[in-house]
Amino acid sequence: MFEGIATGTPSPTVDSHAWALDRIQEALRGLRFGEVTVIVQDGVVVQVERTDKVRLPRDDRRR
Repeated sequence: MFEGIATGTPSPTVDSHAWALDRIQEALRGLRFGEVTVIVQDGVVVQVERTDKVRLPRDDRRR
C-alpha cells in the first residue's frame, strides 16, 4: 500500500474511498436546501453530516 508522503502512514484503500463517496452521494440525494459536511481525520473520511433546511413560503401580505 502507498505510504503517505508527510506522515508515513498508509493511505486509505480504494474501497474506503468508494464507500465514502457513496455516503456523500447518499447525503446529497434529495437535498434542496441545506449542507453536507465531510469530516476527515488523517486523510480518511470518518463522518458525513447532513443538515436539511426547510424554506417557509413567503407571506407577502404581512408587509
